[in-house]
Amino acid sequence: MTNPLNFEQLTAQAAALDIRNKAFINGAYVDAASGKTFDCISPRDGSVLTKVAECDVEDVNRAVASARAVFEKGSWSEAAPAKRKAILLHFADLLEKNAAELALLESLDMGKPITLASRDDIPLSYKCIRWYAEAIDKIYDEVSSSEINAIGMITREPLGVIAAVVPWNFPLMMAVWKLGPALAMGNSIILKPAEQSPLTALRVAEIAVEAGIPEGVLNVVPGFGPTAGKALGMHEDVDCVTFTGSGEVGKLFLQYSGLSNMKRVWLECGGKSPNIVLADCPDMDAAAAAAAGGIFYNQGEVCTAGSRLIVEESIKDELIEKVIAAGAKMQPGDPLDPKTEMGAIVDEGQMNRVLGYIEKGSAEGGVLRTGGKRARTETGGYYVEPTVFDGIKNDMTIAKEEIFGPVLSVISVKDWKEAVQTANDTPYGLAAAVWTRDINKAHLTAKKLRSGLVWVNCWDGGSITMPFGGYKQSGTGRDRSLHALDKYCEMKSTWIALGDA
Repeated sequence: MTNPLNFEQLTAQAAALDIRNKAFINGAYVDAASGKTFDCISPRDGSVLTKVAECDVEDVNRAVASARAVFEKGSWSEAAPAKRKAILLHFADLLEKNAAELALLESLDMGKPITLASRDDIPLSYKCIRWYAEAIDKIYDEVSSSEINAIGMITREPLGVIAAVVPWNFPLMMAVWKLGPALAMGNSIILKPAEQSPLTALRVAEIAVEAGIPEGVLNVVPGFGPTAGKALGMHEDVDCVTFTGSGEVGKLFLQYSGLSNMKRVWLECGGKSPNIVLADCPDMDAAAAAAAGGIFYNQGEVCTAGSRLIVEESIKDELIEKVIAAGAKMQPGDPLDPKTEMGAIVDEGQMNRVLGYIEKGSAEGGVLRTGGKRARTETGGYYVEPTVFDGIKNDMTIAKEEIFGPVLSVISVKDWKEAVQTANDTPYGLAAAVWTRDINKAHLTAKKLRSGLVWVNCWDGGSITMPFGGYKQSGTGRDRSLHALDKYCEMKSTWIALGDA
């Protein structure tokens, strides 16, 4: 889906939006119990879009109680698969019907170019819900092999109350990666969006009830991590936390689980993804375009961003020039302008963090080849130029730590063996790619890379049918695909002894 409107029309529509700004608990919009709110600031120009309910422990308790009550009632958890399927398909249809509004909210709230929100985020979101809806009545339980006088059944049951804590870079898409399989299995959910980007989650909750999802099944509690997030992590009646975000916060949720009820914790915690380009790369132009897109798409605020470009030294100079040329076409612009390919950094704090890493890269000996500065300062928004560093060693800070911004580190290696060693020399293991025309080398590299996602002669390939998740400190469990359903269910073994006929 692309947005046919021009900049002036989109700006007018954005100004006319009816923005939901209250928590959504038990099927209704409500103020935070404390009455507190926080400013929802658009990174486009630094303006306040609205004041959003600031949820805390009492609000989380209300949301969990609502979710538990409807789960025990069985109106969703025990609904026939065909009924859940029909309602979720209707939910997907309504998301598609409201796609233009959702894309505007996403663009305003976190600075994403409207073209990307309209073309990628929103369609992928309603298609995700539709895909899991279609899967509901196609998943079968099992019967074990047994003696003639017994039957062993292996069945899956909904887990219960799920807390989904999602990030600000793809607010709706990351939410539905949790909502789709969790709802399909019959669970109740409390969704906590990032405080930087709560608006689509609040709107979608209303759409879910309109679609027929029972009140209380989907609750949304906007707020801050140390308060609302911690309350969910520590709650004794939450059965599972599913989280996408930083490793630092992911580790906190593991601690909260151990300090409370040992709830299940599923984590996707980002990476420092290597993009390996070998001397026998089949298409240098394609590799350069993919390298630029892999780090500058969505302002580099992508957990799978190809932030380490690992290149055989014989082709490094040629490839860097091509990457710089490709990146020059992706300069920051107004997120509401359909021509914009790179928007605003999500907030001032994140922008300063990115600029700080750029300063550190230069201080540690990196060679700044392009970019490196704040852009569009006259707008009051938070923009950073696409930035490329050469001469980076794998032990430098900008090669080790996740920046979450449009900053590319180019690392030169002698050969394939050193490329793989360098790629794996990281505490992360979410994504990686290799560019080679040698099919044997491609397969060997894919096997040796310690990453949950490996792409050959492309970047960011795959679909909803493929699991998404990482090795090492990139997290636990997998989003997407049928495998995600197992995160949100209990597996029960029932053994039935048969008497004589």
